[in-house]
Amino acid sequence: MRTTLTLDEDVATRIEQMRKAGRGSLKDLINEALRAGLDQMAQSAAPSTRPYRITPHHLGRKLADLDNIGEILAHSEEEAWR
Repeated sequence: MRTTLTLDEDVATRIEQMRKAGRGSLKDLINEALRAGLDQMAQSAAPSTRPYRITPHHLGRKLADLDNIGEILAHSEEEAWR
């Protein structure tokens, strides 16, 4: 696949140094760097094997109607509710 790629100056300098040191052609170095970076990105994006756990806590009396915002606010402010 052919494409145009604009490199940041620091990246272009490092690639050029590696190319001059005989590490490979520009194409080979870019492909190698992209593969390594994509592999690393895929590993860090992999889901954790440890499941997420929630510890429940008793918060006091149970509110009868969670759609009643007045009751919820009164309870959170520790006011007596009718």
